[in-house]
Amino acid sequence: MTSSLHNILAPDSIAIVGASADPTKRGYKAIVGLLAGGYEGNIYPINPKVKEILGLKTYPTLAAVTAAVDLAFICTPAKTISGLLEQCGQSGVKGAIVLAGGFGEVDAAGARLERDVLDAARKANVRIIGPNTSGMFNLHKKINLLALGNVKPGDIGIISQSGNMLLALTLEAESNGHIGFSTYVGPGNQTDLSFVDYLRYLGEEENTGVVTIYAEGFKDGREFLNVAKEVAKIKPVVVYKSGSTEAGQKAACSHTGALAGSYSMTTDLLRQVGVNVVGHSDEILPVAEGLSLLQKAAGKRVAILADGGGQATIASDRIIEAGLEMAVISDDTRSVLEGILFPHASLTNPIDVAGSADANPGLLSECVDILLKEENIDMVFLVGLFGGYAIRFAEELRQGELVAATKMATLSNLADKPLVIYSLYAHAKPEPLVRLREAGIPVYDSIEHAVQMMAALADRGDYVERNRCEQVAAPVEPDAAVVAMLDKAQKVGRDLFEFEAKSLLRTYGVDVPTELVIRDEADFASAVAGFGDIPLVMKVISKDILHKSDAGGVKLNLTGEHALRRGRDEILISCKTYKADAEIEGVLIAPMAREGIEIIIGVSRDPIFGAVLMFGLGGIFVEVLKDVAFRGIPLSRNDARSMIDQIKARKILEGVRGKPAVDKEKLVKLLLKISSIVVAHPQISELDLNPVIAYEDGYTVVDARIIVDKDPK
Repeated sequence: MTSSLHNILAPDSIAIVGASADPTKRGYKAIVGLLAGGYEGNIYPINPKVKEILGLKTYPTLAAVTAAVDLAFICTPAKTISGLLEQCGQSGVKGAIVLAGGFGEVDAAGARLERDVLDAARKANVRIIGPNTSGMFNLHKKINLLALGNVKPGDIGIISQSGNMLLALTLEAESNGHIGFSTYVGPGNQTDLSFVDYLRYLGEEENTGVVTIYAEGFKDGREFLNVAKEVAKIKPVVVYKSGSTEAGQKAACSHTGALAGSYSMTTDLLRQVGVNVVGHSDEILPVAEGLSLLQKAAGKRVAILADGGGQATIASDRIIEAGLEMAVISDDTRSVLEGILFPHASLTNPIDVAGSADANPGLLSECVDILLKEENIDMVFLVGLFGGYAIRFAEELRQGELVAATKMATLSNLADKPLVIYSLYAHAKPEPLVRLREAGIPVYDSIEHAVQMMAALADRGDYVERNRCEQVAAPVEPDAAVVAMLDKAQKVGRDLFEFEAKSLLRTYGVDVPTELVIRDEADFASAVAGFGDIPLVMKVISKDILHKSDAGGVKLNLTGEHALRRGRDEILISCKTYKADAEIEGVLIAPMAREGIEIIIGVSRDPIFGAVLMFGLGGIFVEVLKDVAFRGIPLSRNDARSMIDQIKARKILEGVRGKPAVDKEKLVKLLLKISSIVVAHPQISELDLNPVIAYEDGYTVVDARIIVDKDPK
């Protein structure tokens, strides 16, 4: 994975095409940003109407520049871009930033113009950032083409589809005072270079410790996931994906012309490859900063150390809501804490010192020392007044806080466990908190931000650990009869009949009940002989009837030949009434499934992300609550297990109201099997198992639908 963008995003020479002497123009501000930032490379303003700008000699055209140019920063209108890219190619310029809008994000005419720009870029062998981009900066290279003030170098790289989002992050960092950036790129319409290219570059870029992304939509989602998976192995990737609502998705499309896709599916797939997804824009920098400082946690068990009951309670709520765990404090640890705290202090988690530190804030560092040594604790969260005792109580406490801050930093580094601090006084930046920050301990003015960061630490720790040896399920060896069946259906332009779909599944070891197809009178006798007097279900077989129940094509609890014949007749009448020209192959009969827990398993081939598997409980949970989990195919064992554990209704699978827990391990194997089948058979466009009945001793597939790709490539 080697990026081709190093000369473009870290150029030694830049031409400003459309350079201007007007302070309101981007062609002026870009030069200001380069000069003010101390850019050490060559700057070539291109403007035929003036001889110099800000003391720099101007050139009438790119061709007039005899020296090598790595990057062209183009500030001219949309209609000029194709011709300028041709000039870039003639002058040996390999990269261009195109600011202009008015392309595919506007209308059909703009889309045609955008295609022309791409054609011109390819003919000229020029890679383009944008169009419709806000630009880029590389602060370690002293390149600031946006002329942003008060941004400082650091290790957080940014890719943002919104220039205003970038501005918001830089203003937040300025207010924060201790967050710096490496490289920023605004991908714009991603006509040529995309998220994939920028992510690959930032993954390799030595000054970037954390990659942050604001995304409205992805155009090559599968490749993005592949690259994100590789980058996440070496450094954290933080993504804020907008478009979580229908309104947000419409806004994203109108803004960038991007395909927003399903929000829940997208975020699940991102998490699958190790990306830390944040749910709100104000969480981007807090999470990125924390991951930059601490990288990961060994687990989810958090101990809260508080000097007030209110914050302790709030922190506990947020910890559980974020999917973290309240660590169980051992008797030995509680005994040690009891020896140094007031008698009325709470020694269960959360630990409330109850005023014990008011006159001696250094006591908190002793408590931190004790908790960091506890084997049952993965992270320590200090909440309350620390850093502000001198402000709140007495100035003479300041030195004690400073000593305690130094001790906490040392203890945290030695223990290799995250220590995270929320302080009421964080906004005031008192010296003890500044000392902690300088030592690499994150300090927050929001409990919520701190907890989201700790959740990210736990997620990253889990991802790094499971990727040491985790492998995806291998595809099954394609069965010749299955291949022939799929080919036949594909040639005549139909999907598999239900009995064919179940036969396919049965071939590969999926638990499917014995079934019989009744096409004529002779089949009734064998059906009765085969099943006896057990209750049966009967379903219509027709390529023209998708929803069998809506057509009256399903009968339940049929027993004996007479009931079967009557059920068949009623189904035929009902289905012909529903769709007169429907071709009916016959009916399918099978034993009624015993009571269990209904689940749904589905596969679709998303146009952006490729093959995606869905898992959830059936009925109201999927229809109304949409309580489902998504993973990209192929799945690993961990992927399959995490899908089951992710859904909110997972406790139903674990057994409620006296009902036994289902066999989760067999469900894991089923998900892996479905993944392997879909990989082995690309003709399968969609697969729907609904319902699958899960039991304490296994499962059974009650209904199966397989849609075949009608347009084979």
